Amino acid sequence: MNWAESKKGYETFLRLEKSLSQNSVSAYVNDINKLITFIEEHYPATSPDTVKLVQLRKFVEWMNEKGVSPRTQARTISGIKSYYKFLLIEEVVENDPTTLLESPKIGRKLPDVLTDAEINRLIDSVDLNKPEGLRNKAILETLYCCGLRVSELVSLRVSNLHFEQEFIKISGKGEKERLVPISKRAINEIKKYIVGYRKKMKIDKQSENILFLNRRGKKLSRVMIFTIIKNLAEKIKLEKSISPHTFRHSFASALVQGGADLRAVQEMLGHESILTTEIYTHLDKEFLKETVNKYHPRA
Repeated sequence: MNWAESKKGYETFLRLEKSLSQNSVSAYVNDINKLITFIEEHYPATSPDTVKLVQLRKFVEWMNEKGVSPRTQARTISGIKSYYKFLLIEEVVENDPTTLLESPKIGRKLPDVLTDAEINRLIDSVDLNKPEGLRNKAILETLYCCGLRVSELVSLRVSNLHFEQEFIKISGKGEKERLVPISKRAINEIKKYIVGYRKKMKIDKQSENILFLNRRGKKLSRVMIFTIIKNLAEKIKLEKSISPHTFRHSFASALVQGGADLRAVQEMLGHESILTTEIYTHLDKEFLKETVNKYHPRA
């Protein structure tokens, strides 16, 4: 099996067997493309089933020379290990050459978060005199109130809004569904947006069940959400580099610091592992100090 055939099979495997989103599939395939580029340049006669550990180690050296960060290297190596597990399942290879391939050591990177005051400043800076103002305010409230991924936000369906029960249904990574509580404040902003903006527009047939729409009545892109937030941050001269994911981090951090059960936060975020959620216990040094002072007998 050549590189093109194995890559196509791997992509299908990720989509159908692993039920990964298109963004995740693209990221994994991009890891394989990096390896293919290196192999074709340095070992043109090598096929997927003849790759050796020494060649993979040279590939890591090559990434270093290209200035690829340790974090990106680790992500790429993880993708290549996943690819060779697939080749083992398909019996394309008898032995996995990535077994002894080590990833670079990387420290845990703590995510940036916004304070409640900073969130309020961003939301208050939305220009409600513009047609899309109601939509943008509802978007920010929903991101912060529900801790959604940007992909989950742009795919949020009208039929999945259960306002009477104060829950929304989210389709997360791998099409896994979960219920997330939504505040009365976010509900009110969404209702204002629906009545004052959404109901007045001509909606594309394919987007009739999508909540947040662009001016053409179509589903918003992930890039558009980034742009909305970036422009508001510049408007209030916020001295932090933020993205839609910053609202998710802020949501989780606020819950953990407020004493929320970590398992409950894990469920609301849709994290597969509690280890991913635990990073939010490391965010606020002052909160940690207060905890020690309050509960430790020698404090």
